[in-house]
Amino acid sequence: MCGTGSGIAPPNAKGYMSTATAISAPEKPSAGTYVWAILLMVTGLFAIALPLEASLGVVLVIGWLLLFGCGFQVVHAIRSRRIGKVLWRLLIAFLYLVAGFYFLTHPLLGVATLTLALAIFFCVKGIMDLVVYFQERKSAGAGWHLWNGAITLILGLLIWRHWPSSAVWAIGMLLGIHLLMNGMTLLMLTIAARRLAAASN
Repeated sequence: MCGTGSGIAPPNAKGYMSTATAISAPEKPSAGTYVWAILLMVTGLFAIALPLEASLGVVLVIGWLLLFGCGFQVVHAIRSRRIGKVLWRLLIAFLYLVAGFYFLTHPLLGVATLTLALAIFFCVKGIMDLVVYFQERKSAGAGWHLWNGAITLILGLLIWRHWPSSAVWAIGMLLGIHLLMNGMTLLMLTIAARRLAAASN
């Protein structure tokens, strides 16, 4: 009565094992992931080899994004009902328009401007990391804040000291290093995931 009253037969051990395997088995990375990782690394190497061209490309992309942002702000201003929001969004749209037009028509000056902004950002970020280190120097991993803050601050000061000549290499070089490191990280993670998937099969 107890065994058949429910009318539901429990699954066998094989069924449990197959279900658990299907749930826990990692997926095999696709070939597109390898292509994307290699593309990131190749693009990063080109940016490192041609930092000025890469910097100009960044400025042009930002310029177009600002112009598109201007259009979106105008649309939002038209849809807004309060006069305060309309004026505020129109002001933002005007600033986007001026900045985007400036970057597109004066890309070299745009590179210099972005480089100066980057130097200021690195200096501020480095000082903030150092402050965090002194506040949490007794906690685990606080040394990373010290290391990261010191390197970031030194890099910001170097870019600032050599500005505007640093505009020739700073943005493109940093972009290239960023893309190269991201590509290498993605490639290593993909290889590890592929090995794990092969081992589980």
